[in-house]
Amino acid sequence: MEFSSMFSSLFGKEEKKEEQNQWIKCPKCTSLMYYKEVEAKQNVCPKCNHHFRIGAQKRIESIVDEGSFEEHDASLAPIDPLKFTDKKSYKKRIEEAKAKTGRTSSVVSGSCTIGGQPAELVVFDFSFMGGSLGSVEGEKIVRAVNRAMEKECGVIIVSASGGARMQESTYSLLQMSKTSAALKRLSDKGLPYISVLTDPTMGGVSASFAMLGDIIMAEPGALIGFAGQRVIKQTVGVDLPEGFQRSEFLLEHGLIDMIVNRSDMHKTLADLLKLMDRKAS
Repeated sequence: MEFSSMFSSLFGKEEKKEEQNQWIKCPKCTSLMYYKEVEAKQNVCPKCNHHFRIGAQKRIESIVDEGSFEEHDASLAPIDPLKFTDKKSYKKRIEEAKAKTGRTSSVVSGSCTIGGQPAELVVFDFSFMGGSLGSVEGEKIVRAVNRAMEKECGVIIVSASGGARMQESTYSLLQMSKTSAALKRLSDKGLPYISVLTDPTMGGVSASFAMLGDIIMAEPGALIGFAGQRVIKQTVGVDLPEGFQRSEFLLEHGLIDMIVNRSDMHKTLADLLKLMDRKAS
């Protein structure tokens, strides 16, 4: 079981908070830059190509055709069936996440076009409880898949998650099989599923739907894996290779299909959707 609340502290706070400052320091090359210079390049460092984390709204805007996104299931919200409490109650954590993001879950889903190609888009927002996968998030993914089958179009899921939501216990873990089964039905109908992995994609998300894409792509430098490096190192008792669990390492070892810069994501997705459109074949 993943501890999603831990990932927020392990991987740092959402980097968009730097917007409050006039200057921003790149964590990779340590260059100090004017924030608007970075924002103009879709929150990518112009000097070293470090891809800063971005929220769901910016992600959607960078991918879809302008004005084409129609959100679905925005009112779906998690409940607390287990009355779970750690340092805080689950109910309290949900309330804080809602106040922070203005959303009811860590997933935004809806219909859109990309390069004129229709698609169902699901985007994770890491700022909502570490983008953790709970029952509502799983349900939104399944509903998006069902809409795609009705419309005979493709599905795109953009992952940014610490894994399954510990506060929902088995309810969250069941979303791994639930979403995987839905994507199998999509595949049986010959419809495409493109998985986009961003920083970070970990835990039960990487162990289920994130790695089931017909095409699996990632942003440069994205952290992708199941368990954290410290846990793996303690388990196997050996030093891990340099760059282990980064998208470049995964591409080199055949676990993903391509690495795509954020500035190229829209065109790449549009080309792939057109290529895999069975109506055009």
